[in-house]
Amino acid sequence: MSAIGESIHIVLYLALFSGAGIIFLFVNLLLGWFLRPHNPHPEKLEIYECGEPTIGSSFVQFDLRFYVVALLFIIFDVEVAFFFPWAAAFGKSTNAMRPEFTSIERVDGKIQLTEPATLLYREMGVRNPVAPTEVPATLAGQVTATDPIERAEQIVHAGMGQLALVTIVDIIAFFAILMIGFAYVWKRGDLDWVRAVSRERQTSVRSPAGDPLDDAPVLSA
Repeated sequence: MSAIGESIHIVLYLALFSGAGIIFLFVNLLLGWFLRPHNPHPEKLEIYECGEPTIGSSFVQFDLRFYVVALLFIIFDVEVAFFFPWAAAFGKSTNAMRPEFTSIERVDGKIQLTEPATLLYREMGVRNPVAPTEVPATLAGQVTATDPIERAEQIVHAGMGQLALVTIVDIIAFFAILMIGFAYVWKRGDLDWVRAVSRERQTSVRSPAGDPLDDAPVLSA
C-alpha cells in the first residue's frame, strides 16, 4: 500500500473515532433534553460552584486540598488517552494470533507476507515488513515446523502472542504505578476533605467564650 493509502487509512481511523465520540455526546444531550423535566425555579437558577452556594466575595484563598483533588482527577481523566495506543497494539496483536489469520503466502516461488499482514505490520510501526525466515532466540521453543511457509506462520503468530503478553504486562505496570501513587496520597491524608477540616476544628484551641470571632462564618473549600 502506498504512503497516500496509509495516510488515508489513519485519517479514516481518526474520523471514525472522533465521529463516534461526537455522536455519542450529542445523542445523550438530545435524549436528556427530551426526557428531563423542565421546572425552572429561582433557587435552581442561582449561581453555584461545585454544588455549593456562593458565600461572600469570589476573591478568597482556596484550600490547597482543592488543587490536590483536582490534579488527581486530571491524572485519572487523562490516563484514558494512554489506553488508545495500548488497546490498538493489543487488538492488532491478538487479531494476528488467530489461526484463521493468514500472514504468509508464496508468490512466484518467494515467501512473503500477505497484504493484510503487511498492512497490520505497517500500522504497528514497521515500515518495510518482510516475511520472517529465521527463528528469533525468544521464540525458539515455540516454532517447530520445518516447512518454510508454516515456520514463517508460526513465527508471526508466536511473535504477536509475545507482543500481546508485553502489552498486558505494560498496562498492569501502568496501573500498579498509578495505584501506588494514589495509595501514597491517600495514606498521607491528602484526599481527606471534610474529615480533615473536621479534625482540625476539633483539635484547634477555641477562643474564649463571648469572643465575636466564634460566631463569624468560616469559609472553607
